[in-house]
Amino acid sequence: MPDPDAGTIAEVQLLYGRQSHAIDSGRATEWAGTFTADGVFDSPSYPEPETGRDRLIAFAQRFFDSASDANERRRHVITNIAVDLVSVDELAVDCYLQIMTTPRGGETRLVRFTSVRDRVVRVDDQWRIQHRTVTRDDA
Repeated sequence: MPDPDAGTIAEVQLLYGRQSHAIDSGRATEWAGTFTADGVFDSPSYPEPETGRDRLIAFAQRFFDSASDANERRRHVITNIAVDLVSVDELAVDCYLQIMTTPRGGETRLVRFTSVRDRVVRVDDQWRIQHRTVTRDDA
């Protein structure tokens, strides 16, 4: 299979950027909308995978609320995005994800450094994450 074209790579980068801004800004429904309706978020940082739109929305809202309750800002920093074409309508995407936190008036610190492996599919002419697997570097 050939490499994805530049347009596809740009679409994926925009998807990931918008996704990070959405969860960090408390836009839980928008964040969940970057996944397919039956999307899966699977991370060892949390007790169980979150599956489906409603559970993804609730997860994103809990993430934002816990930062607010702790009086801090949390940021997702995604780097080293590698996009592989699986088929015309499916991509495999690998990237690094850092979770940073800054307490109000405090110093920024790294909370987690992880690797992300996503299965991304085309839905209604837009790329959406169908399955995300997160691996923590400290595991």
